[in-house]
Amino acid sequence: MRRTERLFQIIQILRRKRRPVIGRELADELETSLRTIYRDMAELIVQGVPIKGEAGMGYVLQDGYDMPPLMFTADELEAALLGAQWVSVHGDKALARGAEDLIAKLSVGLPPELQPVIVDSGLIPLNFNARMLDSFDVAIVRAAIRGRNKLRLDYTNETGETSTRTIWPFAIAFTESVRMICGWCELRKDFRHFRTDRVRRADVLNERFPERVAVLRKRWKAAQECKAY
Repeated sequence: MRRTERLFQIIQILRRKRRPVIGRELADELETSLRTIYRDMAELIVQGVPIKGEAGMGYVLQDGYDMPPLMFTADELEAALLGAQWVSVHGDKALARGAEDLIAKLSVGLPPELQPVIVDSGLIPLNFNARMLDSFDVAIVRAAIRGRNKLRLDYTNETGETSTRTIWPFAIAFTESVRMICGWCELRKDFRHFRTDRVRRADVLNERFPERVAVLRKRWKAAQECKAY
């Protein structure tokens, strides 16, 4: 790996982590020596990259730093392409359109040496299961999550019974065949999942729910882990 590529990868690793990263961890991932990592960190700091830390204590990339766009490695580009292709098939209409636009932007914005990664990519997402169709525009759920708005659903369960629920939506879970809205149900006082093909009506309310989306997701993940044991 050339030094310029390694410097770029160091920044990417620091951006990926939410905690200080020690030199040994960087050296192991990049398959180089610890001495080389220390020299690289010194070079990045000299170049003005806002890195805090020191040898033995770990390094952190400060908030607000960004790099020029479209500086992808081939692996990163293929990952983005495969993900976008999957979303174009499994996402709601607006999300699928966004995925197709992303692929188009990647195709025209890449440097010439990376163009073949898009054109000749051998990664294809396949689905051999029939996918259930949404019964409403799921884009409004994504808007409710972003705005932290409560959502009122008329929902029919697997036995055909319909009820009205007010939920605090925090995620949409995608599987090969169905999509599910994950939310805190005010009626049940617990987390519930609602299949998007069984929603008869969905209204975004002006009332906002009190908890942050990230906190709800963390609580939900902890609850799922408890159920697994």
